[in-house]
Amino acid sequence: MTEQPNKGARRRDGIMNVLKQQGRITIAEIVDRFGCSEATARRDLELLERTGPLVRTIGGAMYDGMGTVRDSSFAERQGISLLEKEHIAQEAARLVEEGDVIGLSGGTTNYLIAKSLKMRKGITVVTNAVNIAMELAGSDIHVVVTGGMMRHNSFELCGPLGAEMVAHLNIGKMFIGVDGISASGGITTYSEQEAQIAKALIARSEATFAVFDESKVGKTSLFSIAALPELHGLITDRPLQESLREEAERHGITVYVAGGER
Repeated sequence: MTEQPNKGARRRDGIMNVLKQQGRITIAEIVDRFGCSEATARRDLELLERTGPLVRTIGGAMYDGMGTVRDSSFAERQGISLLEKEHIAQEAARLVEEGDVIGLSGGTTNYLIAKSLKMRKGITVVTNAVNIAMELAGSDIHVVVTGGMMRHNSFELCGPLGAEMVAHLNIGKMFIGVDGISASGGITTYSEQEAQIAKALIARSEATFAVFDESKVGKTSLFSIAALPELHGLITDRPLQESLREEAERHGITVYVAGGER
């Protein structure tokens, strides 16, 4: 039986009221308070994430009344700084050699890396992003897709299933898309689920490269992926601000500026 729209809207209003009062809510709490199924609770949070001031966490959600956390959709981000992202993607693709096993997390820049590699041969790509896997379908690239639940905003597969599979893989070069990078905060993201799978991918990689455009520099998002010393390279479109550049140099991190000097 289909749920009446007004009933669902009232329940979601109730969820937002609880979030405003206590700052966070769990799936189990929604099920208990509002008498709905776990699947309905997850759908409600997905809908509210797109329209309201909240951010999804593992097992629930957090309230973001100040609007500092914004997990925009892939479609919204795709057209932003497109030319700069294409240059970054081309720079990253130059680091990939025949025989490499590389990793690509989700994100618009990594999607463009996949497009740049599409005509290459002798490469294996490990990815947790469904749209990247589809972009490489039909090419001569070997594609390994991790498991998990797909986040609709980013097409990334997250959760314990994916992390369990990644634990058995060996990746050479890992390219990680980020929502923020700073000297003190390292690389960060809006999504706790994406941060967790990114950490798992980095742990199984020989070298990790953060890919980002200038708009991400100096920003710190809610969830940490890795500290700067865990990275081997930064690939971006503009020379870094002084504090980040000095920190990268201190830890021996190579900085690749698309179209410029290293």
